[in-house]
Amino acid sequence: MDGMVDPKALFTFSYGLYIVSTTWEGKLNGQTADAVMQLTAEPICLAVCLHKGNYTAELLEKSRKFSVSVFSAEAPLPFIGNFGFRSGREHDKFAKCDYKMTALGLPIVTEYTVAAVEAEVISMVDVHTHRVFIGEARSAQLLSDAPVLTYADYHKIKKGKSHANAPSSVFNSLKS
Repeated sequence: MDGMVDPKALFTFSYGLYIVSTTWEGKLNGQTADAVMQLTAEPICLAVCLHKGNYTAELLEKSRKFSVSVFSAEAPLPFIGNFGFRSGREHDKFAKCDYKMTALGLPIVTEYTVAAVEAEVISMVDVHTHRVFIGEARSAQLLSDAPVLTYADYHKIKKGKSHANAPSSVFNSLKS
């Protein structure tokens, strides 16, 4: 290895596409994210990685709880973009979508969603521009048997782009 980083190599990683949501002092907010993964089985723990400057990260740090809604392959680009390209500081992202509140008081999007998980934060780790929130799952539910939207399909089929704050924004330069 010559020490160079070829973004095409990173594009081979497999990702899903999710809405990570939280609430603080009555304000609901969520954002599209691709950096979500299950870490352990007993207890079930998840990690979500968000840009420190994003409103969702700010609220999640205060609330110390989050939900993850898994996008279905049928999710249209404008619906995904509602959670990915507008700030919740100025826009109510939940105003025009179906959602329900969980036992922890978190919103889960039920429209274009295959599954949802809610978790309480047990650890936070700073990684340069991003913060990793590690949460212990408190509930999980399957909402649909529809196929999930992968991050590769978001780019390849839907021709979507990554937000500048996304860990995968480097992939935007690879598109024609």
